[in-house]
Amino acid sequence: MTLKLSVLDQSVAAQGVSHGQVISQTVGLAQFVQDLGYHRFWVSEHHSHPSIVGTAPEILMAAIAAKTDRIRIGSAGVMLPHYASLKVAEQFRVLNELAPGRIDLGVGRAPGSDQRTAQILNPDRYASDRFPQQILELKAWLAGETMPVGHPGHGVFAYPQSQSRPDIWVLGSSDYGAQLAAHLGLPYAYAHFITDGAGSAQALELYRHHFRATEENPKPKAVVCVWALTAETEEEARFQFSSRARWKLDRQLGRIGPMLSPERAAESFSEAEIPHLKQLEQKAFIGKPSQVAQKLNDLADQLELDEIVVITWAHDHAVQRASYALLAREFGLAIERPNGA
Repeated sequence: MTLKLSVLDQSVAAQGVSHGQVISQTVGLAQFVQDLGYHRFWVSEHHSHPSIVGTAPEILMAAIAAKTDRIRIGSAGVMLPHYASLKVAEQFRVLNELAPGRIDLGVGRAPGSDQRTAQILNPDRYASDRFPQQILELKAWLAGETMPVGHPGHGVFAYPQSQSRPDIWVLGSSDYGAQLAAHLGLPYAYAHFITDGAGSAQALELYRHHFRATEENPKPKAVVCVWALTAETEEEARFQFSSRARWKLDRQLGRIGPMLSPERAAESFSEAEIPHLKQLEQKAFIGKPSQVAQKLNDLADQLELDEIVVITWAHDHAVQRASYALLAREFGLAIERPNGA
């Protein structure tokens, strides 16, 4: 089976690039990877984060829906504890009318921010405890149903309604999300790029072992989101990776900001940081196309996956696009046409 490739873009801030340009680049990237044959395009939600300026995935998805016609569009994800389930259901029902049958509603429990910002978004300190209940509410409202008798939402419906509906995905980087997705019979996406793969095999094993089949999802369905970057040569890929490596090392020191250019990043590593840089390079999915493709295929085989979501950070948007284009060529992706057209 040919491995499907999808994209997660976080609208990453880059030094010297306006935030408005970053958002526009995300929309343009969706069009670009659709034409390359990628399967999905997901966007993330972060708040008060100097490195990631994508704060409202539902709005960004609407813009992407207006510019695309084949690729699936999704959130990775909506940080559900910040919001009322009904409002999220309404937003994604509207999105489904803009792009019928192409909408993925990925939901997460994490704040996508620091705790102070999370408190401002929702003063309820225990909001995340309702995460499973909120997903059940979403399932009902997206299915055109109402809540059971006794629930405050009984008799309340989410509009607009139609023949199709968004697909719900549970996102996570721990065993909790895997077990919740399994219990609810929903697709699961593991954030490999957050944990550098640690725990991915265990999470997917738990998910598959405990999966409870439903009419909508008779079998478990899982993807992992992997950070990867490729270039024409391994040396160029490592050079471009220095921006990401600099960011990761800075984050460990509590310094979070826009990505530096690879020129500035490469010259910034101290002698003491060089061993850490080498470790990051060894673990990263970087290199020329054949090398990165081999790593992705090996991971897919190891985790028994038929789809991988690729996230690529690059200071230069042209480098990011080139990386996705090189991967598409290496995997022989083909443009998906509706109804075989």
